[in-house]
Amino acid sequence: MIRSTGLTKRFGQVVAVDDIDLDVRAGDVYGFLGANGSGKTTSVRMILGLVLPTSGSVELLGEPMPRGGRRVLPKVGTLVEGAAAYGHLSARANLELLDASGGSAGRRTRRHRIDDVLEQVGLAGTGRRPVKAFSLGMRQRLGLAAALLPQPELLVLDEPTNGLDPQGIREVRELLLRLNAAGATIFLSSHLLAEIEQMCTRVGVLDRGRLVVQDDLANLQAPTGRTIVRTSDPAAAVAALDGRVEGRDGDRLLVRADDPAALNALLVGQHVPVSELVAERRTLEDVIMERTEPGADRVMPP
Repeated sequence: MIRSTGLTKRFGQVVAVDDIDLDVRAGDVYGFLGANGSGKTTSVRMILGLVLPTSGSVELLGEPMPRGGRRVLPKVGTLVEGAAAYGHLSARANLELLDASGGSAGRRTRRHRIDDVLEQVGLAGTGRRPVKAFSLGMRQRLGLAAALLPQPELLVLDEPTNGLDPQGIREVRELLLRLNAAGATIFLSSHLLAEIEQMCTRVGVLDRGRLVVQDDLANLQAPTGRTIVRTSDPAAAVAALDGRVEGRDGDRLLVRADDPAALNALLVGQHVPVSELVAERRTLEDVIMERTEPGADRVMPP
């Protein structure tokens, strides 16, 4: 769906995007994660043909960009750098103009599609209210509605939850997951680690223009080979485990063991009460901290 090779963008002496090889596959919910200023938006603009790369290449839906833009962009819904709209018009009027500018192929279904996307993003009740009276979150919802209007195969979204309250963020997350379940591929740029962890199946992490991580989320969050045990008798557990306890915090033990079932059987056999026993997994935050350089403007943790 999206593939780049050596994609690089320089602005004078500044390297904004440095030799990245993106691989977004059909059916992915791909989280493109990075601190503000890491090069995410510049990368997205090159993917969509809005900015020419200094070197390297990018394909979108199998077509080279920007040369193939006229063929593939009608199949792509986008929200980049916030929602653009005519402030004196209503949400509906803005969407009508946007859809009409894309040609007459969707004229017969236009009203139904606009009703549908306004309902999906929570703007169905705004009536004739002008967009200039909208909050930032409402404007962001309108931008998302515009991205959904062509019923796209691929959604490319840059910070789609910007300006939304926690309830709005959850609604957008659930909407995107429904769209993905219905067949849409989603490329989601964000600096919010918690949102990426809850939504995405595959993750790329950009740090100062470099792609330092790209893998399935399940692989990044693989078990560490240790097990977390909670017990009302930690002293008995420590004695039973004979040097395998690597850390202790109250009733919580971190045990060197990669088979929780076998560990549970051992403890039960020693009459040690166990209230919780689960394999420890790496967090996405752990991965990011390992592979990115320290700095003031970082990816936001959960």
